Amino acid sequence: MSEPTAPSVPPTPPVPLSALLAREDLGLRQIAGPPAPDTVIHWAHTSEMADPYPYLLGGELLLTAGVHVPEAAGAGAYFEDYVSRIVAAGGAALGFGLAPVHDTVPRALVAACEAYGLPLLEVPPRTTFSGVARAVWQLMAQARLAELRRVTEAQQSLAAAASRPDPVPSVLRQLAQRLSAHALLYGPDGTVIASAGRAPVPGTQEALRKLTAVVRPDTAREAPASATDALADTQLAAYALGGSSGFVLGVATRRREPADHTIASVAAVLLSLLTGEHQSGAGAARSSALVRLLLGAAPAEVAGLLGSDGRWLVVHARPEHGTPDPVGAAALGAALGSPLIDLGRDVVRVLVPAGREPAAQPGWTLGVGAPAEPDGWPAADAQAARALARARATRAPLVRHGVRPGLTELVPRADAEEYARALLAPLAAGPALVETLRTWLSLHGSWDRTAVALDVHRNTVRQRVTRCATLLGTDLDDPDVRMELWFALRDR
Repeated sequence: MSEPTAPSVPPTPPVPLSALLAREDLGLRQIAGPPAPDTVIHWAHTSEMADPYPYLLGGELLLTAGVHVPEAAGAGAYFEDYVSRIVAAGGAALGFGLAPVHDTVPRALVAACEAYGLPLLEVPPRTTFSGVARAVWQLMAQARLAELRRVTEAQQSLAAAASRPDPVPSVLRQLAQRLSAHALLYGPDGTVIASAGRAPVPGTQEALRKLTAVVRPDTAREAPASATDALADTQLAAYALGGSSGFVLGVATRRREPADHTIASVAAVLLSLLTGEHQSGAGAARSSALVRLLLGAAPAEVAGLLGSDGRWLVVHARPEHGTPDPVGAAALGAALGSPLIDLGRDVVRVLVPAGREPAAQPGWTLGVGAPAEPDGWPAADAQAARALARARATRAPLVRHGVRPGLTELVPRADAEEYARALLAPLAAGPALVETLRTWLSLHGSWDRTAVALDVHRNTVRQRVTRCATLLGTDLDDPDVRMELWFALRDR
């Protein structure tokens, strides 16, 4: 059987040997080897083989009752060979049971473990090897739970940092805090763009800069996504951001915990999105459009920077349960094919190029306005809001604003608007009355659906509609009256 040159430690959470020794129910006692706090174990394995090397993965606490020990082994050569093979296989510690074969731990075994630096534990007769293994499993489960909890909390805090007004510095600060590290963001040219965390030991930044070259894209080779190194007792790691963007995240820590790589990878993904947004042409164009709007430009002047032919769809969306959040809103925008998202308290608005027809999205209710050029965006926004209200009232996943020619086009626009203002003048002081009447008429006089669409009680709907009838001095049960009011409300 071939022997590997380096043992492979099992991918399990390490358990400090000191934690196992602290279990009073086991009664274990260390009698040789380096101090327990410096040793971790990854598994427990029982073997009575004279040469356990072929059966060890590395990192184990090997348990034996000494059945394999020959009677003439007191001279020490046997134990030196035995211990050296355990160390060569990467075994973390040796536990020797005092029953049923041996009453004491052989002195030659103690000497061999001391010489080879292998922690040796004395297992009392009352403690079974299965009990030791179970204790290791319990400690591993606790370590795994703590690791998962740490990763989850770090993910939440990093995501919250990414949503701050200064997302890149915030993510770096949060990463440095979570890992007790020094974190740096390198630009494509290798210069440090931002940093956070405790001051590194001398030489750390230069070592990290060299490590970033390993993961930075190169036409002559395929660069890895991450790389690690060490400088004295400082652990170094570098993560490429956004594939070929050239940005690199560097992290320096005093020690490397099992969850550190996962947490740093989450930060790398967030920073990839943030740096990619600023570096991409589309992101730069959107930023330019925003600046021009803030400086007084008309929407029609900046629409070309948004990457469409000028016609857009306004989509209003609400989650089926709860209120919208930044992560869900971003996922919705990605599904609809647009990064132009406005997250409100109760609704998400997305501006979608007219060539990308929105489809229903699981977990969301959508209302879509008619395609419009920049000067028609406010009207399209109102259309999308009404379509969403209708979708929620009818429990439809998606409702589109109707764009077919109708009777209203037979009347000049100015005349229709003037007539609508005159007819609806008694309601001018009550915007809530107008919106309630519009929604109630669009839903064929359904009290319950109107209440759902407006997020009010059905009795409130009844009171408002009755008030409208009184102020207008008309019978809302008359279909001709309803039709006349509906046309007026559409032209208002």
